[in-house]
Amino acid sequence: MEASTNRRPLAVITGASSGIGLELARCCAEDGYDLIVAAEGPDIGEIAKTLARGNAVEAVQCDLSTLEGVDTLYAAIASRPVDALLANAGVGLGHAFLDQRWSDIQRVIDTNVTGTLALIHKVGKDMRALGRGKILITGSIAGLMPGTYQAVYNGTKSLLDSFSYALRAELKESGVTVTCLMPGATETDFFERADMLDTKVGASKKQPPDEVAKIGFEAMKRGEGSVVAGWENKLRAAMTRLATPEMLAEMHADMAKPGSAEKA
Repeated sequence: MEASTNRRPLAVITGASSGIGLELARCCAEDGYDLIVAAEGPDIGEIAKTLARGNAVEAVQCDLSTLEGVDTLYAAIASRPVDALLANAGVGLGHAFLDQRWSDIQRVIDTNVTGTLALIHKVGKDMRALGRGKILITGSIAGLMPGTYQAVYNGTKSLLDSFSYALRAELKESGVTVTCLMPGATETDFFERADMLDTKVGASKKQPPDEVAKIGFEAMKRGEGSVVAGWENKLRAAMTRLATPEMLAEMHADMAKPGSAEKA
């Protein structure tokens, strides 16, 4: 990534208050970026202070499930060129589709899809006009299979996995690269927030978020199209090419059904 000699490159990281997003922000800080870190919670301000490495760090509290939140973050960027956009904000949702509240379903869609794409649309245009930039989208191997008891979440990740390749192709030779990070189960507060601690996947051993973030960050720097985080997840991703959708849906049900952890 090229940047002018009189400034540090700027990275914008969403969902940066914990988990993979926080670790992605740390990767950027350690690599010499100035940061704009965004999250919905008020603790993002204090978290931003921990990311300083002699670089400038700005915290933006905003709800990226709303277009108003996207506009708030974009306004904070102002006219400064963004060298790297790490679109990581996302939420999960467990249990059967018909047992979920519609407001919760809508929030998953608005955060994972609408807010993410709206931000990429704004920042991506600026990058294309400048002829440089890197975009990292946090997808998931969950997007490769029907998500029984996580139907909406897996659907949103399927869209992001597919979208990242489409956008990458559209930006070919523009100087802007798009990389999709595809983690599996990661040791974050995702499963608690999604009310999935009583599931097999929720109770299972998971990949550390710093490991996942480093894999994604290095792939972004190299300009790769996608990267699956970890060998076990690479095997799971390969299995999705061999099994039928019906088989995958049943396999996912076994891992994500409420109460399944008690039967493990």
